[in-house]
Amino acid sequence: MEHIKYDVVVVGCGFAGATAARVLAERGRSVLVIEQRSHVAGNCYDEKDPYGILVHTYGPHIFHTNQKKVYDFLSRFTKWYDYQHEVVGNVYGKYLPIPFNLNTLHEVYEPEKASRLETVLLQDYGEETRVPILKLRESDKEEIRELAEYVYENVFLHYTMKQWGQKPEEVDQSVTARVPVVLSRDNRYFQDAYQGMPLEGYTSLVDNMLSHEKITVCLNTSAKERLTLCEGKTPLLDGCPFEGAVIYTGAVDELFDCCYGRLPYRSLDFVFEHYEEEVYQPKAVVNYTVSEAYTRITEFKYLTGQKADGTTIMKEYSKPYQGKEGEIPYYAILNEENNALYNRYKEKAESCGNVILLGRLAEYKYYNIDAIVERAMEVGGNLS
Repeated sequence: MEHIKYDVVVVGCGFAGATAARVLAERGRSVLVIEQRSHVAGNCYDEKDPYGILVHTYGPHIFHTNQKKVYDFLSRFTKWYDYQHEVVGNVYGKYLPIPFNLNTLHEVYEPEKASRLETVLLQDYGEETRVPILKLRESDKEEIRELAEYVYENVFLHYTMKQWGQKPEEVDQSVTARVPVVLSRDNRYFQDAYQGMPLEGYTSLVDNMLSHEKITVCLNTSAKERLTLCEGKTPLLDGCPFEGAVIYTGAVDELFDCCYGRLPYRSLDFVFEHYEEEVYQPKAVVNYTVSEAYTRITEFKYLTGQKADGTTIMKEYSKPYQGKEGEIPYYAILNEENNALYNRYKEKAESCGNVILLGRLAEYKYYNIDAIVERAMEVGGNLS
């Protein structure tokens, strides 16, 4: 049978699956990669739109890391465009640096008050620190609480409610910690040592990663078309027992037809618009923190440095994931109840032979690109 030549089956070829497949192939393992979409690179997939602008089809992805081993690994498959990400918020028509930082402070308040607040913030929390907004609201100083209330109302509250469909207090702390007040004058959204965009795009990077004689990629194929998983039994590949490992990077509840109920996620809708002008907005990403139904607008030419006539933007709308045709689960909604449901699916998957869950959907957690690449390198490197 054809499947006997494979040592490992990887389901999904986003960064999780592609990285694991490449590491395993370089260790001499024959790897079958099964991907239900018509393309590689998962949600990082990019392509040129009808106007020749390279766009991120599933929303913007910006690479950043402090892990040299991750940067070095990915650099084998791409050259980089030196892009340092900056975000501004549209607050009642005024553009303010996001996250809220010392520069934002001086744009919001008159000079004397801004200087006084800066002094108190640095004394209480230290220079270059990132203080979660909910922590600032607990300060024993009235001025700090007043500042926190401004940030909470104008930068955090409405944006968070749009993004998550929840009040900030209901959102897991791992999410709220990602929206801090930064006690710095560095307007960059990330301060990581290594930042940039793949020069030819993410799709090209992942294509290069999967280009190995030991890797076979099968697109437009659901895992269930070729794999059968049953509790307490050896997995079947193409109807025959498969003794190798299965690395699964998809939605773990959907692997089992949501038999315990659907894991909650937030999904996104994207609306692309093209304009015959050089630029549309001042930065690559503008967050709409108090107005508009969309959460943010991305302008792609900033991200890639591409020179082209006209510009393409993307408006982003958050919504509940319901599993409808065409919907994509993006962000796990983390709380005790949902984590307990996930653990039931995890136990079921692990009872189906040598099944390894890897990635945002399979592990029901948030990963940046660098974190999932590092995790996938470990999985691929440690698999016996």
